[in-house]
Amino acid sequence: MCLPQVYCGTMKIGIVSDIHGNLPGLEAALDSMGSIDHLICPGDAFDEYSFSNEVVARLRELKADYVLGNHEDMFFSRAGERARSHPGIDQELMQWAASRPHYLNLEFGDKRLLLFHSTPWEPYGDYVFPHMKSTLVRFGESDADYMVYGHTHSQLLQRHNGTLVINPGSAGHARDASNGRRLSYCLLDTETDEAQIVDYDDPRLVRNTG
Repeated sequence: MCLPQVYCGTMKIGIVSDIHGNLPGLEAALDSMGSIDHLICPGDAFDEYSFSNEVVARLRELKADYVLGNHEDMFFSRAGERARSHPGIDQELMQWAASRPHYLNLEFGDKRLLLFHSTPWEPYGDYVFPHMKSTLVRFGESDADYMVYGHTHSQLLQRHNGTLVINPGSAGHARDASNGRRLSYCLLDTETDEAQIVDYDDPRLVRNTG
């Protein structure tokens, strides 16, 4: 278990996941959120072997807590060697992304948040969907106040044994039929212990009717 990264006091936190290189989708989420204290991203900021300078730069600029997802793992694997040599990639940004962990233990005042992409237990990479109650109960076995993950692109807010489990859906590649396959993000207020998932349209798919 990694040592906690401690922030002073409670915060309003924006959560964006599975951006998959969709900078307009990320920017639309940030604009919709308004003023937040902190941003976190549970992985898949870019898409397989297509590194996104713009998305990674934005996360770094905003000092987001960002963990590696399966798409980052593919890119930084041996199979991604050719992709990493693409001349258009900002090497400094790529090294920053490569240095991100797979798991973060965050503390906001007296509230503890665990951030990861799929599951906090091995084997990593399982898809945990909202209907998988028995698996989700395992998240509640932690002593964390919040467990935040991505991977499925399916939004989720469930409380198990006092732990609020959050999947914000995808801010870049909508797949969730339950919200009409729209993009989404989550706002978490650690002072009030309330979370809200917000749906929005993918700017890349909105036609200009002006």
